[in-house]
Amino acid sequence: MENTQQHRPAEDGGAPSGEEPDGSRAALELLVHGVGGTTPGQMLDDPRTVRVTGDDIAAVFRRADDADAERGPGARRDGPVPEAYVWCNLTSGNGTRALWLLLLPFMVVNLAHWMRPTAHGRRRTVRLYGLLVRLTGLSLTVLLVAAACEVALDLTAWQCAGTPACAGRHSWLGFLSPGEGWWGAPGRRLALAALVPAALTGLLWFLSLRTWSAYESQQPLGGPGAQEDTGPTALNRPGFWYGRRLGARLRAAHTAAALLTVAAAVGSAAARYDREPGGPAVLAVLGALLEASLAAGAGAVVWVVCRRGRSERRLDGDADRRLVRGLPLAALALLALSALYAGWERPAWESADRLPGNLTFGALTFAQGLLVIVLACVAHALHRTNPDRRAALRGLAGPAVAMLACALGGVMSGGVSQRMSDWLDGTRASIPGPPVLLTWQASVIPPLLLLLLVMCCWLARRAWHLARAEHAAVEEEYAGEAGDPGRTRRIASVRAMAALTDRGPRILAVTSAATLLLGAGALAGATATGETPGAAARGAHPVLHGAAQTAQALGSWLIGLGFVLLVTWGRRAYKDASARRTIGILWDVGTFWPRAAHPFAPPCYAERAVPDLTWRIATWTGATGGRLVLSGHSQGSVLAAAAAWQLPPSARRRVALLTYGSPLERLYGRWFPAHFGPDALDALHRDVVCWSNLYRRTDPIGGPVRLPGDGGPEVDRPPLKDPLAYGRTAEHPLPAPILGHSDYQADPAFAEERRRLLARLRPEVPAPRSTGRPGPAA
Repeated sequence: MENTQQHRPAEDGGAPSGEEPDGSRAALELLVHGVGGTTPGQMLDDPRTVRVTGDDIAAVFRRADDADAERGPGARRDGPVPEAYVWCNLTSGNGTRALWLLLLPFMVVNLAHWMRPTAHGRRRTVRLYGLLVRLTGLSLTVLLVAAACEVALDLTAWQCAGTPACAGRHSWLGFLSPGEGWWGAPGRRLALAALVPAALTGLLWFLSLRTWSAYESQQPLGGPGAQEDTGPTALNRPGFWYGRRLGARLRAAHTAAALLTVAAAVGSAAARYDREPGGPAVLAVLGALLEASLAAGAGAVVWVVCRRGRSERRLDGDADRRLVRGLPLAALALLALSALYAGWERPAWESADRLPGNLTFGALTFAQGLLVIVLACVAHALHRTNPDRRAALRGLAGPAVAMLACALGGVMSGGVSQRMSDWLDGTRASIPGPPVLLTWQASVIPPLLLLLLVMCCWLARRAWHLARAEHAAVEEEYAGEAGDPGRTRRIASVRAMAALTDRGPRILAVTSAATLLLGAGALAGATATGETPGAAARGAHPVLHGAAQTAQALGSWLIGLGFVLLVTWGRRAYKDASARRTIGILWDVGTFWPRAAHPFAPPCYAERAVPDLTWRIATWTGATGGRLVLSGHSQGSVLAAAAAWQLPPSARRRVALLTYGSPLERLYGRWFPAHFGPDALDALHRDVVCWSNLYRRTDPIGGPVRLPGDGGPEVDRPPLKDPLAYGRTAEHPLPAPILGHSDYQADPAFAEERRRLLARLRPEVPAPRSTGRPGPAA
């Protein structure tokens, strides 16, 4: 392709009078990398690169020789000017981001929000689905803070510090022991220990606010008044990638819920003591008023969560400042009042048994199970209105993932509490320990791991059968070349392993169903017996008693080990850049979606990346009138598709889409059918001028787009050969590697498809007139 001098637009934004922009000469390929990221030099195949626009977090790069390509002499080129959009630091830059692993339940429940089935004309049911997921996310925040209260308030300040035998083994608790000073009173110990979960809440609030400012505060291309009715997907709505209002409200509500949980843990024990006969009447009245205030605060939090969902049809910049500031401050004031109330002098009050944690954790577990069941009914009703045979679990993927999020939260809470109890008490049994429900929840881990082991064996058997079936297909595909049984087996095995990705829904279904049943059994067992599994099975058959004791011991240690591994991995990632990148890969898929259900989930990088891409594409096409190939690999293809939906029609007419190794249909289309289902992808095909998709049968992530009708063959090129040569050839004198998900640009088909897309773009279309947007960042 020829390079050309850039035509400067006239004052009205169009071409100069009497001139037509030479769109056939200005061509750009905007490369978007995938999972794990890469460097600009690797993407552009040139170590000398310059940053065209952007910052240290995400930026667009060019080769140094192409820095001013549009304004250079009109020398002919072999292809378009390549640009690389590098966004890997959004997920794997700072070492502290490794600690986001501890927020895994919040990220998982946020994914459940976006997994709803496709529905047309069921707006109320769709809103109910979102409301149920938001309430489930709120319960996870309460569960996390309740677990922190269990460790700090119950196990440490109430039980261990109040027991001379336990406090004597930990000198740092000496000043909290009864009779050792002013802090020895039970209520004051609780008030002091409340600083730990309160500080955790403050940290979560700060991280949520800071990451929103750094990632998600970028305004999309459309102005504040832009509105656009959605078609088969909401991804083309102006406000989809700008969830400021909902994010601020959820942040305030979850922060207030966390502080109210701490306040209830501090004040409820004192109020329960004051209600006993013979206690001071004034304190009893104050306790009742405090509990009523806490209940009213909890009602206000639930109302805020239920009141408003996402505002996507317009760019909603309202931050609800009074609510966002007032709700957390009111909850903080109630926490301070609870601490003052609990610290009041009560000479006869002594800490005994446990704080009322069994009721709290039991109510949370029951509420989460009920929410998931109702969510499944709603998802099933939505799926029935517009059945999609490719949708994962027939539309029940969202409830299944929400169940896993609740299970992760319960497991982490139970494991940390049990390990803290063992560390404080050792084996001397001087304190009652955590609520029995948490011990029951930890005990279900061994049978669940056994089930997962069975599922892994099933996958291995399935892979073996697939490899046998692929053996003949490989021999037929490379017919005429010298046979090599080892080479054939290797290619067939890689194809079989890549095909296992499509078995993910079945694994999720079995795991979620088993988790729901085991969780219900744990709740029933703890409620009915009031004892740990080992103690409850004491009179049963020796085999059953031994199994219960083994599950109880193993579950506690396994969860504790998992927690230690997470912390260790996070510390290693703080020092090791390669480890930081590895951990960042885990979030590339999970944090693509905005934080619509949980504000404390890891931040959404797409709310920065998609506006970056749309601004770059719109400004470059508007200034040059040229043609642009938007080239996305793996997760980059999802960003590219999201950016294409956000483009104005004038820019979209100059854009061709090239995807390779793309999970658009194989993962996103199946798991997120409301946004990437068949109708949505077919609409994307109609929106862009042309689209080509490359994939390999050895790729475990990428796959065909599978558009209906004639659109499918037009977009999906037949599967690329991998390896390019079976044996040694003149073009490949050394053995060709099996590339799988990588190096698509090394295949000759890549350059061929790029040339074909550029040829299909219509260079005769005049340059679009200015809409008042800024010019190109270059």
